[in-house]
Amino acid sequence: MSETATHHALNFSDLTPREAYKVMIGTIVPRPIAWVTTISPEGVVNAAPYSFFNCLSADPPILALGVENKPDRSFKDTAYNIRMTECFTVNIVDRANVGPMSVTAANFGPEVDELDMAGLTAVPGVQVACPRIKEAPVAFECQRYLGIEVSSAREIILGKIVMAHVREDIIDLDTYYSDHEKLDALGRMGGNGYAGTLDYFDLATPSAEQVQADRRKRAG
Repeated sequence: MSETATHHALNFSDLTPREAYKVMIGTIVPRPIAWVTTISPEGVVNAAPYSFFNCLSADPPILALGVENKPDRSFKDTAYNIRMTECFTVNIVDRANVGPMSVTAANFGPEVDELDMAGLTAVPGVQVACPRIKEAPVAFECQRYLGIEVSSAREIILGKIVMAHVREDIIDLDTYYSDHEKLDALGRMGGNGYAGTLDYFDLATPSAEQVQADRRKRAG
């Protein structure tokens, strides 16, 4: 980066919601993808990907979803189903499932089973009423923990993880470490972009003493 690089100062109060959205999704990257499965009160399975998603806590184990409402401010199927059934499952998207995932993002009506349209297999939940996706490498069964209505356009949904399903070749149950290469997860970029997690490197956090020693050496 050039030492003379300058920055655009963007006051979010001057931006439209669409402009703010474009700034955020183009720079907060890559974002993990929550491939969310829910079930309606009538028993119709719904699946949709969301990239306003992350883990927030391990004790208790909490996931967060940012779900946008429809233009008329009515709930999307995911938000409605979670509100009515108090549960959802977050499936992790790997490279092998990027095609079927994109199918579930299509604007189907609430009566359509997206998993069926994508040629995917629904597996009944163990501790929740909604299914997980058999083909997904990892799935987290969640109970609705809290809903935060941040505006008429968007809701943040917190879910408490009650069970995880992790493909056996990915996780070591002696250490509970997971193999990122076997997981081969995808993240969301701006626009229509995606990024893989195989561009990976290790960087240990230095001790405060080491940082101070390195500064003294450079000043030297």
